[in-house]
Amino acid sequence: MGRYDHSRYVSLTMEFRCNLRCVHCMIEGTMDRLTPVSDEQFEGVLAINRSERRWAGLILTGSEITLRRDLPELARKARAAGFEHVRIQTHGMHLARGSYAQELVDAGVDEFFVSVAGADAATHDEITCIPNSFAKMMRGLEILSDIPGTAVITNTVVTERSYRLLPAVVDALTPVGALTQMEFWHYFPMTEHDDKALLADYRRIVPYLAEACRRADDRGIAVEIKNVPECLLGRDAHRLENGQPQLVIDTDFWVEFDRNGFYQCPHRQQCRSKQCLGLTSAYVERFGDHKDVLQPILADGRILAPTS
Repeated sequence: MGRYDHSRYVSLTMEFRCNLRCVHCMIEGTMDRLTPVSDEQFEGVLAINRSERRWAGLILTGSEITLRRDLPELARKARAAGFEHVRIQTHGMHLARGSYAQELVDAGVDEFFVSVAGADAATHDEITCIPNSFAKMMRGLEILSDIPGTAVITNTVVTERSYRLLPAVVDALTPVGALTQMEFWHYFPMTEHDDKALLADYRRIVPYLAEACRRADDRGIAVEIKNVPECLLGRDAHRLENGQPQLVIDTDFWVEFDRNGFYQCPHRQQCRSKQCLGLTSAYVERFGDHKDVLQPILADGRILAPTS
């Protein structure tokens, strides 16, 4: 199970620039026209928390939030408004500058949600399309691990190019002492079609997910799995967590997001899962509806045996 209560966090999308070119980027076609959260909106969220203590944590996110020069000031304001935790979502490269990482911590950032695309320099940099991005990210994680009171959560997008790497990703992150949780997100393309051929067949993914979970358990690292049908996860089904913090973002984002067409499952009417998002339109177009593989979860939590 995850270690963080998503309902206690609010996430503000405050930057739409990025200096990576990740092949799996879900907003590359909309980054230029999406508008970041305004200063007025930011101050409004702070005012609510100052008076109501509605949330325990604030997440500062975007395409790459560390491109904002005022990031430390944003963190200081959040702490002053009563947020117990301030988290940034980042590719981690800029944290390789020790003085900058320390500046963020001193300003109140205590949680770092870091994207890890591959298991080593070759695989990570091939996906981010930026040389040395893995080395810088890893150096940043090492620096954070030497700063008391910091927590690292990692996110790996699961695609055709990355799913076989998942156990090795866990191994690669073993030296990161601040690592508390890893998240594995199955890719969705923000459209009805898998134009980049990045979707991976769930039937092939699950064994690699299972092995990655075993290795994380051995190291005391929590794991959350996103956007994988619950009935396919077996003993790892309890790790499925599709809930998210409240997200404040340009409303145009949701127009694109809805094109994914989640909840497509031939057993949806029977299934009682509270977490499963089913299949997306692009997935069904690519691999079919898996009617003979997916099975409804009953009210008591049991899964109907597959029919032959």
